[in-house]
Amino acid sequence: MLTAVSAISQMATRLVLGAAMRLFGDWILVAGAGAALALSNGLVGFSAAVVPFVAAELLQGVARACFWTGSQTHVVRGATRAIGALATINLVSSLGLLGGPVLAGVLIERSPRLAMLVGAGVAAAGVPFALLLDRLPAFSPPADRSAGQVWRRPGVDIGRWAGVSAGAWRGLLSSYVPVALDLARQPASTVGALVAVANGASVVGSAVVGRLHGRWVRRAFVLGALASGVAVGLVALVAGVWWAAAALLAVSGLGAGVLQTVGPAIAADSVHPEERGEAIASAGTWRAAALFAAPMAVAAAVAVVPLSAAMAVAGVLIAGGAAVARRHRAPAPALAHGDRP
Repeated sequence: MLTAVSAISQMATRLVLGAAMRLFGDWILVAGAGAALALSNGLVGFSAAVVPFVAAELLQGVARACFWTGSQTHVVRGATRAIGALATINLVSSLGLLGGPVLAGVLIERSPRLAMLVGAGVAAAGVPFALLLDRLPAFSPPADRSAGQVWRRPGVDIGRWAGVSAGAWRGLLSSYVPVALDLARQPASTVGALVAVANGASVVGSAVVGRLHGRWVRRAFVLGALASGVAVGLVALVAGVWWAAAALLAVSGLGAGVLQTVGPAIAADSVHPEERGEAIASAGTWRAAALFAAPMAVAAAVAVVPLSAAMAVAGVLIAGGAAVARRHRAPAPALAHGDRP
């Protein structure tokens, strides 16, 4: 329930960030995210009572929404190729995703409160660096821009569905993938190692895709959706065989890493430069929604079908995002701002 509070907070915040970035610079979002995360961790560090914990979860959702949208938007504004800039920031952040839990585990063994307070300190330390970012002005979309909401535009819808697939994958990796491995009687250490394989593969996927150009960006979206969906959908069927599960999780992680980079990149390259903030915020909103909805959908499904069947259906739906690319016959969005195939 508390995790749901954070997810809902993140979705609600992302919904208004597109409009917010027309009022103030994206660097303010990044700095504000650091302050909100520091306050969130500090609240739990001083008190684990229900009210402070709920407030902390709300702040965490706001912080995540502001940081990801603000940082991704900031790096693409001065970039010729959005995908290269996004690949770099996703790679660095993914390294933190891998190292953070390890440090937290070491600190929690000494004191959970210590772990939260250290987290608050790390977040607070990032605020001064955020204030050193280029003070880029707020977005100013052209007066004659296309009618209708940005998220409905060709290209942005591909970014939206890439976000859905990547978010659903992340939601399952954090919930029912460990459950499936545990039901197959895998030791806790093996479960942790297998999840780490998936996370590590996603780092590789995010890094490699940054080198792609032109039509290969859209092809990477299709392959990423198929790989992440099909592979994660089969994990429950082979959960008792660790090496088979590791192989599938590695493939799915590569695909998800590709999606989390190409999604916002395609969306950003499909619109006017002054609309990039709205496009990235839109893709992120759908990712956050899928991150929350996918585990809930599987939870509902396992009430009537085995977990392996529920995971398989979820995998098919994740892979189904690849079909969106077939609706567009125009050149890949990455060519829109001077890219070369």
